[in-house]
Amino acid sequence: MKKFSLLFLTLFVFILAACSDKGDTTTEPQVNEEGKTVIKVVFKDDGPSNPEAVKFYDALEVGLKEDKGLDIEFELVEVAQGSYAEKLNLLLYSGTIPDLIYFQGGDEQIASQGLLEDLTPYIEKSENLKGILQPHNKTRLENYPYLLWVKNIDNKVPVVRTDFLEQTDSGPALVQNPTVENYTAFFEELVAKGLVKNGVTVAGDIAELDFIFNDAFGVTSSWLQQDGAYVYKKVSAAEKNKLAYYSELYSKGLLDNQYLTQAWDTKEDAFYNNQSGVVVGTNGKVVDFYNSRQMQVNGEAATLTVLPPAKGESQGFGATSVTKEARGLAISSQSPNKELVFEVLDYLASPNGLKLDALGYEGIHHTLNGDVIELNDKYYSDWYTRYWEPMNADLGVKVSEDTPLLSAPAKQSQEAVNSFYHEDNNFTIPEDMISQWDAMENLYKEYAADIITGKKSIDAFDEFVTKWYASGGEQLTKYANENIK
Repeated sequence: MKKFSLLFLTLFVFILAACSDKGDTTTEPQVNEEGKTVIKVVFKDDGPSNPEAVKFYDALEVGLKEDKGLDIEFELVEVAQGSYAEKLNLLLYSGTIPDLIYFQGGDEQIASQGLLEDLTPYIEKSENLKGILQPHNKTRLENYPYLLWVKNIDNKVPVVRTDFLEQTDSGPALVQNPTVENYTAFFEELVAKGLVKNGVTVAGDIAELDFIFNDAFGVTSSWLQQDGAYVYKKVSAAEKNKLAYYSELYSKGLLDNQYLTQAWDTKEDAFYNNQSGVVVGTNGKVVDFYNSRQMQVNGEAATLTVLPPAKGESQGFGATSVTKEARGLAISSQSPNKELVFEVLDYLASPNGLKLDALGYEGIHHTLNGDVIELNDKYYSDWYTRYWEPMNADLGVKVSEDTPLLSAPAKQSQEAVNSFYHEDNNFTIPEDMISQWDAMENLYKEYAADIITGKKSIDAFDEFVTKWYASGGEQLTKYANENIK
């Protein structure tokens, strides 16, 4: 598939260059009958067949005209059903390159051909956008200036029912001093008191559990200093100690013994049905959903408490990758409307732009009571923010405390991950090592699962390390030590 895609991309670039040599006029701005500049947008789930998307961009056109005096018509581009990243790239390879492009993977090949605009100079002179960027946004743009995605970091946090927490003696101690030992004691008491059947569950592997415990065991970045050199975290002594602890949790029944077969929905059901005491979810809206669903199932007293990350060698919810945005908006370097497209993105970072994108439509998703906005059930069930979600966004209006954008636990989760923010030292895996890398990651998952579930002893970790280095780890570790600054 990669060779197939590369062939199409090479052919596309050749055609593009040929058109440019012939003075192709398609690079001229397109203007409709009303004199409005047409901006083509491709965005996941926002094609012309989606009436809600059409309505949003119609409202955005009105806002841009009223607030900025810009005459724009948005033309939404349909993407075929299937994997968005794959179908989008096929669309781009065909020669259809919208002005504004949302990527969810697959952007690096396009950027490497010079087809995406460097956003740095636009942001530097922006009126609104530069003021809402968070530290991770800034660093990612420095490393890869083609994608913009102003959202909070996506680290996950552990949550528990507040009423369960208050019924334990170990819960308050955990909140005050979240050592690994206090986490174990809390899991044990939840089970011993019959509140739940296991202390914590995760979906399919230990990635979610790592958000709680990685830093405590010293797994503080992708590449760790060990004996004067960088060592990949999953073959480190710290990782071995962590897996031994997970195995202990599993053998005691504190880690859900069905975790390997859990999917995200069955994991959540186990939480709502009081099979599991603690689950881990992405800070912000996911925690908000968990909170509202938990109270819907188990009553108002079942509101959630966000637990702190375990404390030991260090403390935190994991290192944040800053190599690039994993998804985001890009501007085509071939667009004749680059400045205008960025004005749209900058407007969406203004109070009126944020208000439209975050709150929906007056009379449908909210009402204005004096100078206070009250959100309604349709807002909570139907509306979502398409573009920017900065922390402490200035919407130009006050939202009623009775109908908050996010619940108290959700806000707490955002504040918690930001308070422990630290950057990772990972890097993009070189193209010639990707196939080996995939095999090495699968090797880790196999051994980690077997060690945790007791199929292999912790001594098998050393065997795994030997195999990992032989499978490409030697080459990758050499690359890491030569390139990490």
